[in-house]
Amino acid sequence: MDFMPPDDLAEEILSDNRKLVSEFNAKPIGTVRELPRFYTFENNLIHSHRDFDIFFKRLRSGERSAIVSGLNASGQLHLGHKVVFDTNLLFQKEYGVHVFIPISDDESYVSKKVATQEDALKNAMALAREMLAYGFDPKKTHIIIDQVYTNIYNLAIKLSRHITMSEIKAIYGYKNEENVGLHFYPTIQSAHVLLPQHLFGIRNVLVPIGPDEDAHLRAARDIASRTGMEKPAVLHTIFLPGVDNAKMSKSKNNAIFYNDDEKTITKKIMNAFSGGRSTIEEHRRLGGNPDVDVSYIYLRSYFLNRRESEALAKEYRDGKLLSGELKKMLAEKVIDEVRRVKENLAKVTNGELEEALLKNESRQKID
Repeated sequence: MDFMPPDDLAEEILSDNRKLVSEFNAKPIGTVRELPRFYTFENNLIHSHRDFDIFFKRLRSGERSAIVSGLNASGQLHLGHKVVFDTNLLFQKEYGVHVFIPISDDESYVSKKVATQEDALKNAMALAREMLAYGFDPKKTHIIIDQVYTNIYNLAIKLSRHITMSEIKAIYGYKNEENVGLHFYPTIQSAHVLLPQHLFGIRNVLVPIGPDEDAHLRAARDIASRTGMEKPAVLHTIFLPGVDNAKMSKSKNNAIFYNDDEKTITKKIMNAFSGGRSTIEEHRRLGGNPDVDVSYIYLRSYFLNRRESEALAKEYRDGKLLSGELKKMLAEKVIDEVRRVKENLAKVTNGELEEALLKNESRQKID
């Protein structure tokens, strides 16, 4: 059984993904004949792509390859990041792929998501540690914080000659009244994407993103083609609903964050939107609806294989499994996951962080 949110939520959550296929020439992931045998692909958490089939074929042939996967310095790690992080780790662990992680401290500042550049840098450094705690190998991970790796701006200047203000406005919808930093930032983002190719000669590059980030990749791919570089491949993930079954949003606090304590996690999950009935008796008699139950959706998407999720859905529909029991199952899984990251965070050394940070004097060659 393929996961699909309820009709009204599906339209809200998947509308951006569908638009990428219908209006912006992305291809459904099902068009790729051979996909990695990994839960993010098998559980339909990746919706569409640009040239992933080419990337994966070249990767399996042994070609040097890289992934670029960024974060916003104003944000916090939450369960919604898991699809991209785990997909990136798959390629790093299975194929030795170098992962480049831009943490957009400058974009956070020019877009006024943080008050000062100092705040942006502090947040970016904290996120860098958390990425290593999540499981990324500091020897094969290159974290780009632009206040640290200022060479990125020289590459952005070079690339800026290959995109016009009219294109920026058409892609992003920026207005003349907005600060010039926002108008220039797409060239910096393109510099992040094209850096493995420019600096290390790695031409086979993949960028896994949410559907809301595709504009950045359309700009980067256009610039690549105009500068003699290869267009990076793209994977588009889907967004899962927040615990309240609405679109996940930091302002709504409807996500489960990796810095939440166990009591907060349990409370969020126990109050999550349920597909159960109003009473135990009614649930036992009529059964529940797993398709709208957030706990089931998270279990099915992140933690269970297809056989396990189908068996769980049947028990729920048959009334043998209660909503509270389902929530407890999810809480245990999430708490274990968050505990692992927190325990690893305490073990991340300053040396490992320094090794992962890309700096102006960084060596110009990687394996």
